[in-house]
Amino acid sequence: MKVAGRIDEIQILNSLLESENSEFLAVYGRRRIGKTYLIRQVYEKHIIFDSSGLHEKNIDQQLENFWLDISRATKSNTLQPQTWLQAFSLLKAYIDTLKSKQKKVIFLDEISWFETPRSGFLAALDNFWNMYCSKRTDIVLVICGSAASWIINKVINNRGGLHNRITKQILLRPFDLKETKAFLEMNHVKLVLKDIIQLYMCVGGVPFYLKDIVPGKSVGQILDTLFFNKNATLKNEFENLYASLFKNSHLHELVVKALASKSKGLTRNEILEATKMSSGGGFTNILNELTACGFVTQVFPINKKKEESLYRLVDEFTLFYFKFFGNSDYTGSNFTNKPSFKSWSGYAFENLCLKHVFQIKKTLGIQGIISRDYSWISPDSTAQVDMVIDRDDNVINLLEAKYYQTEYEMTQQYAEQLERRKHIFINATKTKKNVFTTMISIHGVKANAYYLSTVSNQITAVDLFV
Repeated sequence: MKVAGRIDEIQILNSLLESENSEFLAVYGRRRIGKTYLIRQVYEKHIIFDSSGLHEKNIDQQLENFWLDISRATKSNTLQPQTWLQAFSLLKAYIDTLKSKQKKVIFLDEISWFETPRSGFLAALDNFWNMYCSKRTDIVLVICGSAASWIINKVINNRGGLHNRITKQILLRPFDLKETKAFLEMNHVKLVLKDIIQLYMCVGGVPFYLKDIVPGKSVGQILDTLFFNKNATLKNEFENLYASLFKNSHLHELVVKALASKSKGLTRNEILEATKMSSGGGFTNILNELTACGFVTQVFPINKKKEESLYRLVDEFTLFYFKFFGNSDYTGSNFTNKPSFKSWSGYAFENLCLKHVFQIKKTLGIQGIISRDYSWISPDSTAQVDMVIDRDDNVINLLEAKYYQTEYEMTQQYAEQLERRKHIFINATKTKKNVFTTMISIHGVKANAYYLSTVSNQITAVDLFV
């Protein structure tokens, strides 16, 4: 297999082949994340039937496509089915001709596209699993799609015949930094850790965005190729990205555009005000879909009510798109040296750290300790901590992310600022725990007197790749 990372996911997929029962697996995640590639790589020798839904096509076209895939698998021409029950009946007849006792994988990709209005697809899928697959021991039924909320609502949380039928589910997330490094090296692209971090802050760990990077290019040259030159790889990605995932995608784009304008995030009411949308179930569904697909995260400040929680845009590509795309000032390999990019990098690095909290905890040696992660704002808004790790071993870490191209040298003024913030936190929360300031930076912080008197421990770039 030519797969970078995905160790846990591959283990799950292989375990289904060894199961003594038939298995029903749902794999979901955002577009371009590598779901189809992973399934085909791991199950290459086991897939007996493979079909993908067609985007925005009617029931007749979906059925014809499914029938053609069955015809290719069986190497025979049968009558074209007129209903989904007939289509799955053809699939059952084909499976019955296979005498091998090994697991047989049936892979239905872009599952949400099969379900057209009043088509009966889900009912037929329900019948196929409950009345056929579950009575055997040699089937692995895999459904896959980018419309994460559709799979969750229509299949995983189904209240009808598919209720509790999914035996395993995999939410395939973007690569973390370690997996991104492995993926680049698999494609013979070798960059220093600082450059991988810088690239990650712009496009995240989405395999499709990384796959065409060629060796021997600087980060500035890579970004120019991806975003800014005449034949840029990701030139039309933003429009395609949201349209392929969501119905009424222009509303989702309105929300992420509003969130992109405020780095710390917006409350539900602030999003409504910024977008001029009306509150209700439809708006709630949009927020849930963006969260399920990993574009947005909901942050619960410890000293705020639930309704005052912040929705924060965390998708690197979308953040980069709104900040820089379409501006001719940012073209060229020297792009990363511009003041605006350096200024933006501070927030982007903070966002990256939020996504690598597991690696941070592992470096601190606390991954086995129960802890809560939250943000904190003082009641008078004079102090703010974007990431707090509140631990059950009587310790609280206040994390401070500092994006700096070289080793950072702490000044007296900055040290006093960190100390003041810590004292405000202790007094406002009335905590009795030990409160430590933890620095996160690329090359570390010089151990001068100000650092030694203020910071308890630090995380560097190497630690984010564990």
